[in-house]
Amino acid sequence: MIKALLTAALAAIVSTGAIAEHHQTSSPEGAKAYIISPADGAVVATSFSVKFGLSGMGVAPAGTDKANTGHHHLLVDGKALPDMNQALGQNVTHFGGGQTETTLTLTPGTHTLQLILGDKGHVPHNPPVVSDKITITVK
Repeated sequence: MIKALLTAALAAIVSTGAIAEHHQTSSPEGAKAYIISPADGAVVATSFSVKFGLSGMGVAPAGTDKANTGHHHLLVDGKALPDMNQALGQNVTHFGGGQTETTLTLTPGTHTLQLILGDKGHVPHNPPVVSDKITITVK
């Protein structure tokens, strides 16, 4: 009886979406995200443009279910990468519209920038497509 109740409860949880199946989208071998500008070590104004690069894959808005595509997420001043096995959260800036550049405004000082490509559901690919971390100085 208890086993039947537990089975029914689990089925109800799954059917309501409380437990979602997690599946990472594959990335092709050699895919690479990179920051086109500013360059590593650049000195920039308080407001500056950041241009995103991607090779070996295409850029598509979040929600687009097309092989070998994704959209950018920008990590500013991240000490470590977020969990790469789940949807990227509030510690990154999402560019779910498929944007390939943005304007940032940062306080004077040293900052780091790093890109992470996410799939249709904001989950990093497997293997993850992550840029090198660059360091800039804001004057």
